[in-house]
Amino acid sequence: MARTEPTVRTDETMEPLHALELDGSEPLSASAVKAVADLCDRTEDQGQEGDHDGRGIAVVHVTGAPDGDWAGGLDVMLVTKWERALRRLERLPTATVAVAHGDCGGTALDAFLAADLRVAAPGTRLLVPRDATATWPGMAGYRLVQLAGAARVRRAVLFGRPIEAAEALALGIVDELAEGSVGAVGAAAGLVHGLSGQEVAIRRQLLFDAATTSFEDALGAHLAACDRALRRGAETRALARQRATRTEGAAS
Repeated sequence: MARTEPTVRTDETMEPLHALELDGSEPLSASAVKAVADLCDRTEDQGQEGDHDGRGIAVVHVTGAPDGDWAGGLDVMLVTKWERALRRLERLPTATVAVAHGDCGGTALDAFLAADLRVAAPGTRLLVPRDATATWPGMAGYRLVQLAGAARVRRAVLFGRPIEAAEALALGIVDELAEGSVGAVGAAAGLVHGLSGQEVAIRRQLLFDAATTSFEDALGAHLAACDRALRRGAETRALARQRATRTEGAAS
């Protein structure tokens, strides 16, 4: 069952966290699409408020893998909506963290692979779902190849061979193995604390494009991002000088 959780904090100093739980043992449904969309709505709304400038993290907890004739009730329109929701999750103006435990396939695997930081408990297995004829040809296979390379995930994508947690870590599919989700989420929040979500999203897109874009084509986008960073830095320093001047004036 997919469900979203209200905004929570891990402590008084940490940025807000938005949470979503996905059970991959359940077939893809409209409620799962809506749950991801709701998470994206809440995260984007926070970024538009201005106070946090898109800071913080969105957290997705995943577990479960489909079994049997799990795709029997699906249609391509629902699958399209799901893939669009995942793409939106993948492009959020904030850092995203996925925490997995147990067998993870179906919607659980899809959301896990779409996150910026991926944490798995020891014993986790990543499974590309299959039926009597073949594995599911969804975008999980694409993301696995982008993360680890075609040769290293060939058996998982073609034949549904499970990817064990330790192997996933070695392949770069998993960033960290952690027994408890609270510590993993806290560590991830500490990693991105203070960063602008909008800027994280720009760096993410540059990272995505680097795999398929020539140096000449990529140069313009990178220079534009550098110019943006320099302008933001200059604005930040100017504001700091103004505050310092006001403070000195008040003190005198």
